[in-house]
Amino acid sequence: MYLVSLMVVIHLVFDRCVGFQVCHSLGGGTGSGMGTLLISKIREEYPDRMMMTFSVFPSPKVSDTVVEPYNATLSVHQLVENADECIVLDNEALYDICFRTLKLSNPSFGDLNHLTSATMSGVTCCLRFTGQLNSDLRKLAVNLIPFPRLHFFMVGFAPLTSRGSQYSALSVPELTQQMWDAKNMMCAADPRHVSTLLNCIHCVPWKAEH
Repeated sequence: MYLVSLMVVIHLVFDRCVGFQVCHSLGGGTGSGMGTLLISKIREEYPDRMMMTFSVFPSPKVSDTVVEPYNATLSVHQLVENADECIVLDNEALYDICFRTLKLSNPSFGDLNHLTSATMSGVTCCLRFTGQLNSDLRKLAVNLIPFPRLHFFMVGFAPLTSRGSQYSALSVPELTQQMWDAKNMMCAADPRHVSTLLNCIHCVPWKAEH
């Protein structure tokens, strides 16, 4: 019933869509089950549209549900088959950033969502601002995905700030160093110790206020 209602809404706005972006968590039943079912249904109805997902993966260090690993394992198969681009967000990495980098003793869901929303804003800035590189979801996939099934992206964000705080003035080399630092990765994996095929940097345009 819910799937039918969602598809009706998607049909109404389909003419204005160049692609789909789905935000979901793979640990819970709704995000993993209903989320991947919706993705597969959209792929079936609109096979020529790009599908990007922002997928929050569970972590054994911060897990509070026994079935989270099973939900994530079953969902990854659907993401491999039906998604074109998958942005990996890891609960463990988000908590580590709050504790170690932002020095938050008791991070709330708002703090975690702030990191997630900042990452989503950075990834999609090429869709919202004018430019020649990666100007839409299809060009992003062409430039970053060497093989169709290898479409899982590790994302680094810099500069990292907590909610309500101001950005500090940093040079381009400092921003670049922070971006490739494992402490700034939204996935709990050190890029120096894993096999990365391609790298890309998105620079978000901004205007200084005097």
